[in-house]
Amino acid sequence: MARTESYMLPLNTVAPSFTLPNSVDNQMLSLEEVKGSKGTLVIFMCNHCPYVIHLLDKMVEISNEIKPMGIHTVAISSNDINSYPEDRPELMKKLALEKSFGFPYLYDETQEIAMAYEAACTPDFYLFDGELKLVYRGRFDDARPKNDNPITGLDLMTACTNLSNGFPQEAHQIPSLGCGIKWKAGNEPKGFTTH
Repeated sequence: MARTESYMLPLNTVAPSFTLPNSVDNQMLSLEEVKGSKGTLVIFMCNHCPYVIHLLDKMVEISNEIKPMGIHTVAISSNDINSYPEDRPELMKKLALEKSFGFPYLYDETQEIAMAYEAACTPDFYLFDGELKLVYRGRFDDARPKNDNPITGLDLMTACTNLSNGFPQEAHQIPSLGCGIKWKAGNEPKGFTTH
């Protein structure tokens, strides 16, 4: 697994729109339909990534905790399923049901949405405010599959709490780290903006 960091999309970027199929029921869902009144957490993830698996239970827990704050969560998988069949939509559905996702798990077959968000790794976290402006992008916490740090979700939860309370966000945001998104041939990012 290639360790890849977030590209760190510039703060205040407006969330790129999308309409993608939900793997659970195959219904098309748009950003407008899934966004929260106070904020929206967009997570790029996949089924097979060890970094995602390591954090997944806590990610589901936090998504439930922030929902009453008016912050909704949506997960998107953009991996090339021809090369990584374990990330197929039917297995996305299986995972979502097994783990009782309280949020949609969308499939970005063309990878256009991952490119629009400049997503780099799984998991990659983006927290937008009620006006869909980016206020946080970065890591969940400092837990990794090969360290013994407790899985707390502290960095992300702090950002959500700050957003909910109208407090300023941490000026220093640390990139997320995970497996690189599995791009289709020809889709590999060539010119994401450097931050």
